[in-house]
Amino acid sequence: MISGTETEDKIMLEVLNHPLITHKLTQMRRKDTGTKDFREHLDEIAELMAYEVCRDLPVKPVEIETPLAACTGYELSKEVVIVPILRAGIGLLDGIRRLVPTAKVGFIGLYRDEETLEPHEYFAKFPKNLDEAIVMVVDPMLATGGSAIDAITMVKARGAKNIKLVCLVGAPEGVKALQAAHPDVDIYLAALDDHLNENGYIVPGLGDAGDRIFGTK
Repeated sequence: MISGTETEDKIMLEVLNHPLITHKLTQMRRKDTGTKDFREHLDEIAELMAYEVCRDLPVKPVEIETPLAACTGYELSKEVVIVPILRAGIGLLDGIRRLVPTAKVGFIGLYRDEETLEPHEYFAKFPKNLDEAIVMVVDPMLATGGSAIDAITMVKARGAKNIKLVCLVGAPEGVKALQAAHPDVDIYLAALDDHLNENGYIVPGLGDAGDRIFGTK
């Protein structure tokens, strides 16, 4: 089941309320879930989300031969580029690539100033021809929206035109900020949570996704 909000007849936000996604996300939210299980659930959710995110990918007709006859089939007509925001975005990468194994991968490194909450770039590497590709910017959390806004600005500066933001959990504040800055970008979430706390963390959320993925805290 998908819930969405529309702007000018275009769905800009989709919350993927699939039972399996909800079940796995609940396990991730538990504070006593360890690194191994947290990472595995995230990987599985990413693959489930990718099925819905890829639902409208463009295709082109191709003539093929089956063992019995000639027929017209369909193949993807555009390349897919996955751009995880380092470091936590890496947790979504393998699940999406299992569904789209031909996808190319770019990387954006941003860190958040703990006092100002502003993102800062420290690394960027992208495939060529972003202007012709479907670009999926991925990060587990959409909190203030600052990192996602900057990351999308960066891929647009390199020519990307068709961009999707894929996140696990989002806050209304981050969604609003992202839509204001990039109204042409579709947002896909596994859950839309209640609010941000005074430290910029999503509530109820699931804590620091990067730390929980990599066991660094």
